[in-house]
Amino acid sequence: MDFSKISWKTSALGLSAILIAGGAYLKAATDNDASTVPDTAALVAAVLAGIGLLFARDNLKSSESVGAK
Repeated sequence: MDFSKISWKTSALGLSAILIAGGAYLKAATDNDASTVPDTAALVAAVLAGIGLLFARDNLKSSESVGAK
């Protein structure tokens, strides 16, 4: 894997979004409070946004440097 082609900024934000959403969902699901309902729609939305960020390219990376052109 060529690490010079990875957009680390957007990848880090994408991974963070996925981990935070998963953690919040797990906390709500396992807190033993009947009034707390885990928000599955928010989990799915955050995970999909995180996946999108994992595949996104930083503004500082040119198309040629990452092999897109």
